[in-house]
Amino acid sequence: MEKPIDRNLYLPAAILIAAFVIGGSLVYSANMQKGGVPSGTNEPVVNGSRVEFTVAESDHVRGNANAEITLVEFSDLECPFCKAFHATAQQALDEYGDKVRWVYKHFPLDNLHPKADKEAEAAECAGELGGNDKFWEYVDRVFEVTPSNNGLDLALLPQIAKDLGLNEAAFKICLDSGKYADRVEADYQQGLQAGVTGTPGSFVNGTPVKGAVPYAVLRSVIEEELKK
Repeated sequence: MEKPIDRNLYLPAAILIAAFVIGGSLVYSANMQKGGVPSGTNEPVVNGSRVEFTVAESDHVRGNANAEITLVEFSDLECPFCKAFHATAQQALDEYGDKVRWVYKHFPLDNLHPKADKEAEAAECAGELGGNDKFWEYVDRVFEVTPSNNGLDLALLPQIAKDLGLNEAAFKICLDSGKYADRVEADYQQGLQAGVTGTPGSFVNGTPVKGAVPYAVLRSVIEEELKK
């Protein structure tokens, strides 16, 4: 499927709540022309201000599969604010335990971060070779080592796989094949359909959470959902 022609970025004036401003933090946002949305049973459904997601077996989930709270995140591995929010989301899992599950979706802003697509494919290759846990470990490690803003040397991707105990040769074959480019694009198109306009773009039980919000903000959204 052809990608959108334009992914020009701008800075939104507000994050999550109009009165709430994240000091010193910028949120990437995109004016994107849709190149079409793939059909499928796991398409998000916009219901007013909420978005309903169906979590598929092929999705990358961290946490209890039957959790009360589902955090769906659309992320770019070269986005510095995604890197910050990655730790925030993990903090939610650490605090709430089996009450929260985290679903990771790819949303590479490739006109700003041309390397992000290949990094996303690399994470998928890690998942193929080592299962869901290795997918998450790979994402964790990329966020740890990248300076962000397209700063990671792509030559390091096989080494990261090797460091995680994966077969480096098999990983290279997978990555060079480009076999997961369509998977990454499908996530991106799903994000567009859900109304994602920047990264990180997240949803807590369908409630949009825009940007790298502090943990206190994410926690308050989770608490509200737990009351329902």
